[in-house]
Amino acid sequence: MDRTPPEGGRDVVVHATGLRKAYGRGRDRVPVLDGVDLTLRRGEVLALLGPNGAGKTTTVRILSTLVAPDAGRATVAGFDLVRDAARVRERISLTGQQVAIDLRQTGRENLWMMARLAHLPRRAARTRADELLEAFGLTAAAGRQVGTYSGGMRRRLDLAAGLVTRPEVMFLDEPTTGLDPRSRQAMWEVVRDVVAQGTSLFLTTQYLEEADQLADRVALIDGGRVAAAGGPAELKRQVGQVRLELELATTDDAGRVAAALGVPVPGGADARTVRVATDGTLAGVRELLAGVERTGVAPRRWDLRTPTLDDVFLALTGHAARTTTRAGTATGEQTRPAEEVAA
Repeated sequence: MDRTPPEGGRDVVVHATGLRKAYGRGRDRVPVLDGVDLTLRRGEVLALLGPNGAGKTTTVRILSTLVAPDAGRATVAGFDLVRDAARVRERISLTGQQVAIDLRQTGRENLWMMARLAHLPRRAARTRADELLEAFGLTAAAGRQVGTYSGGMRRRLDLAAGLVTRPEVMFLDEPTTGLDPRSRQAMWEVVRDVVAQGTSLFLTTQYLEEADQLADRVALIDGGRVAAAGGPAELKRQVGQVRLELELATTDDAGRVAAALGVPVPGGADARTVRVATDGTLAGVRELLAGVERTGVAPRRWDLRTPTLDDVFLALTGHAARTTTRAGTATGEQTRPAEEVAA
């Protein structure tokens, strides 16, 4: 069967237009995706960034053929998602939020089993398992039951299992959720190596830093729609320049400094914080600080702040994208449909 020429050129490996999905029946139907358009190019990392309940997991489940869309169309590796679902599955791998490996088997046994399920001959399966164990830094633990592995080791093994057949496209659904900072950094290095070997990566995450570190392009999803898409630096430029932020002791001090720098007097919860745009150069920052010094007011602190993806998300949606702090505490988390939580 011939592949469908992907829209956007031969370098496009995932192309989705108008994806829609709702769960439930009748009046209880809850829309999860409301016309999602996405493109992933060969050798690229695309991060789908958004809070819980935004539709990230549902998008992955549709693009990996686990769930049929209610409307819209998509091609993956040149094949139609619905008509050629079996062909799509031959060319992708999926690592979900839950580790999908047998905790009672050893690391080597898990990879050998996956290789055999992928129809590799016995000798080739053993060779591939050993290659992956070495590549993912698991050779020393290969003979141990996976139940004795740390969370980071299990995630690495799960990712390795998805690479047994060298997929064209890998889907990673929030791969570092629940990992400590050191394990998360280690996973990022593994992901970079996977992409360097030629696999295109579709990544969902609610960690802004993760998208910044790994993604060539970011799609911000909120309420089942893509609010914006582009390179991280490109998106940040949309919300403005580098800013000098000064925290003052009193609102009167903030008013004096704001007047001297020619910016609006702050109000509300940030009534003691003055923000002023700058070009980010040493000379520009020095001139602004000199202007503050001439007022005779000493700031409690000052920071030079560049726009973040959180600033972009806030500007486009009216609320922050981050739903989990580094300590793992939920902040402003949205309710997820039951079907998406189960995924």
